[in-house]
Amino acid sequence: MRITNKIMQNNTLYNINNNKVMQDELYTQMTTGQKVTKPSDDPVVAIRSLRLRSNLNQVSQYYGKNVPDAENWLELTESSVSTTVDVITEMVGYFQKGSKSSLTTSDRNAILEGLRQGRAEVYATGDADYAGRTIFTGYRTDMKLSFQADMKESYSINEQLSPAALDTFTYVNLEDVKELGAGTYDTSATTSQDIGSFQVRRLRLAYDKLDEGVAPTINVATGYDADGNIEYSTVGTATAVSLNGTTDPYRMVSDPTYAGYDENAFIFVPETGEILLGEKAFESLNALSADSEIMINYTKTEWNKGDLRPEHYFACTDEEGIEYNSEYLTKDGKTEKQSIKYDVGFNQKLEVNTTADEVYIHGVGRTVDEMIRLLENMQEVDKTVAELEKMVGDSSYDQDAVNTKLEAAKKAQTYLSDTLEKRFEHGITEMQGYLDTANLALTTIGNRGMRLDLISNRLSAQEASFTSLSSKNDEADIAELAVKLSSAGLTYDASLAATGKLLKTTLLNYL
Repeated sequence: MRITNKIMQNNTLYNINNNKVMQDELYTQMTTGQKVTKPSDDPVVAIRSLRLRSNLNQVSQYYGKNVPDAENWLELTESSVSTTVDVITEMVGYFQKGSKSSLTTSDRNAILEGLRQGRAEVYATGDADYAGRTIFTGYRTDMKLSFQADMKESYSINEQLSPAALDTFTYVNLEDVKELGAGTYDTSATTSQDIGSFQVRRLRLAYDKLDEGVAPTINVATGYDADGNIEYSTVGTATAVSLNGTTDPYRMVSDPTYAGYDENAFIFVPETGEILLGEKAFESLNALSADSEIMINYTKTEWNKGDLRPEHYFACTDEEGIEYNSEYLTKDGKTEKQSIKYDVGFNQKLEVNTTADEVYIHGVGRTVDEMIRLLENMQEVDKTVAELEKMVGDSSYDQDAVNTKLEAAKKAQTYLSDTLEKRFEHGITEMQGYLDTANLALTTIGNRGMRLDLISNRLSAQEASFTSLSSKNDEADIAELAVKLSSAGLTYDASLAATGKLLKTTLLNYL
């Protein structure tokens, strides 16, 4: 092949340009500090860079945002539950004190005040929120756990219970003992024979101050329909008997000598939220298997500040017809928890929320409320006894009538003191159960926090690793570039010099 001067010129210019291109690439890497500025520079490095950056961005999202958010949620939850545990623990102590038989009136008054304070505080922390989201209300983070003010709003509530909810307690028939005193001792017909103590069986509902106008129905689950909905059979409709009336609802189910006694009765006491059961009515429900379900349907319209909202606990319908938790009345409804989960790692989710039914159980307030009522009754009876004792020996009073009423009052005092002692003993077990439930929730939160710490540590290590790999993949070695750039410069200068000498010589020099 004949090599002409033109071919030599073209090849020389092509090689000089390649040297210049190489210098430009090296200059670009030197000034940017990056190995590639566009994918075509090195497709392998570019693809690896994209993957590493994507992974690093994900880790940074998890480690820098999601994990801290989850940590804050868990810390606030732990603080709230810990406060609730402390309050319940304190109330357990009051129950233990109350179970002693040597209590004086001042001792009971101190316990009463302590329980009142604890009752006011026990659910207060349940309304805690994180960044405007209430933390114990499941998916309804825009709704508080409890009512924030006294209000009237009608709810139809389906409360699902097990046979374990059946309870027996001692009721003392005080008649008019609490009203006895200087002004009534000689007009009241109450005698010691009228004071009695009775064993009452009941189902205690989640709320008191219920509506009298709608009779609660007592239903027992019998199975499921084709759609998985629970089918119920109504075993009774409760008869409402108010405490303010002339009939004593407790004696109607416990005292065979009392007018209106009915062993098959379901008696509804709206003021206290109790379904009282006659002997046979109780036996029929008590015979159910332990895993059976008893469902009570009732309505409540008057709510006090601090009452737990039924939307967070029961299948219910408000006065506007909006249904809540209708899935609770299906086969698997109550097993589905409203879990809020955070993405805290690659294909990793962590549940951060604790729902109200895991900590803020209605029974805590209901048990304490009942003890407060008994203590208040005891206060009134003690006051009556003290007033009648002052009247003994005072000639201005009929001493026979005074002694008769004092005997009745002391009998009521003895019965009520014994009842209080037993209820406090029973309450210790109840309150300890609620405390165990709260402690379990606290332990679960702590375990989640420990797991989140491990995840956070791993993400920190991953972030450092991906940052190092990305740096090695993307960033140019400045020292190596300096050497290459110097070498390219020398090559370029040499090529220019050689080309200059070569192009000076042509065929004409030899003619």
